[in-house]
Amino acid sequence: MFVNRVAELELLKKRYASGKAEFFVLYGRRRVGKTELLARFCENKRAIFFVSDLGSEVSLRTALSAAVNTVLFGPHQMNAVYSSWEDLFLALAQAAQTERLVVVLDEFPYLVTAHPPLATILQRVWDQTLKNSQIMLILCGSYIGMMEAAVLGYQSPLYGRRTAQYLLEPLRFQDARLFFSSYDAADQVRAYAIYGGTPAYLHTLQPQQSLSENILDGILSRGSFLYDEVRFVLQQELREPRNYFAILQAIAAGNTRLNEIKQATGIEGATAYLDTLQQLHLVERVVPVTETQPHKSRRGIYRLKDHYLRFWFRYVHPNRSQLERGGAQMILENQVIPEIDHFTSLTFEEVCRQSFWRAGISGKLPFVPTQVGNWWNANEEVDVVVLGETDAVLAECKWTSRPIGVDILAELERKSIRVRPELENRQIRLALCARSGFTPQLMEAVAARTDVMLFDLTDIIG
Repeated sequence: MFVNRVAELELLKKRYASGKAEFFVLYGRRRVGKTELLARFCENKRAIFFVSDLGSEVSLRTALSAAVNTVLFGPHQMNAVYSSWEDLFLALAQAAQTERLVVVLDEFPYLVTAHPPLATILQRVWDQTLKNSQIMLILCGSYIGMMEAAVLGYQSPLYGRRTAQYLLEPLRFQDARLFFSSYDAADQVRAYAIYGGTPAYLHTLQPQQSLSENILDGILSRGSFLYDEVRFVLQQELREPRNYFAILQAIAAGNTRLNEIKQATGIEGATAYLDTLQQLHLVERVVPVTETQPHKSRRGIYRLKDHYLRFWFRYVHPNRSQLERGGAQMILENQVIPEIDHFTSLTFEEVCRQSFWRAGISGKLPFVPTQVGNWWNANEEVDVVVLGETDAVLAECKWTSRPIGVDILAELERKSIRVRPELENRQIRLALCARSGFTPQLMEAVAARTDVMLFDLTDIIG
């Protein structure tokens, strides 16, 4: 299933139709769907699509030569090997002199690792020849840190050559839910909390099975694709994964502040590890949405950015001994199912934030949001804060099995007094988002008010 990516495809198509040489950089974490996106884009186009691996310089040059020759001269010429990378790139330039040619170098960091001068060679040929051709060169990679250093960074020989770049992110809820659209609304949110928006993970879902059956067979059972996925990804991305594992596990356990992470792991140099994990988009540092200088804020906390990473470190990694001995059913029944709604509540807040963005952009809110996040201080927290130029919405999100009542509204009104000094005289509205609806008393209390909005699960997921 190829889901959405409409904006990304439109960007690629626009660059394809530009009539000039294009140097497009696409990057993002593993499993996010970069290769599938580029394969879809290359359909029915004159294109060379090459996926690198961990081979030697000679083996990679031989393989790329075969891919180039097959497209340019036919399969009977595929065995001819270009004697140098410069000759190979010059052949591409020649082939693209009068006709558009798409060249995709997927997993580009592997090429640079096998032959470090490659970036300099490509830069020289681009400046001398390729930039004056009809080529559309697409460099793609999963090693986000290396892509930023080897292609996008100021110190890279290729710096300034790109004509466009795009960081491919996991799917948002509205698109991810298409993978499990047969589930009821509550299970759709639970599934998103577990699998997140990574297409490769969503593809493992079997819609004919219940969510619990999918967790048992596709995550907790030895030999399943997702059982060791996190360990595999981290070992691929990181040279010394042990300390990174400890930090990720600490954050998953609720240690979100720097001092808490240091205490939980015993790692004094945790900041450097956290910086790397942020570069890999596995961890994010968040601050209250009202902060005017986020990078200097002392209220910053760290969260796991990927949903499945959070689930894996909560239920798979700490229970590995039991799972290795066939205890998947026991872990499912004793830990996952009893805690799943508590685990999902944080993701429900995220789904609500995404919903407010959609509502604001589509004109269903009284204003267009400029920022959407949450707010907290030492003792209080507001789940969602939507900021506009002159307006703000403060929202509470309750993932409970019972309708919420007037007490929750009163609590939100009390919190709004704490937040007001940071809202710069914006007009404040309140909102309640509920999985299970609202009590009649609450409905009656807000019926005559214009400053309170109520959103049930149907409203939120659209």
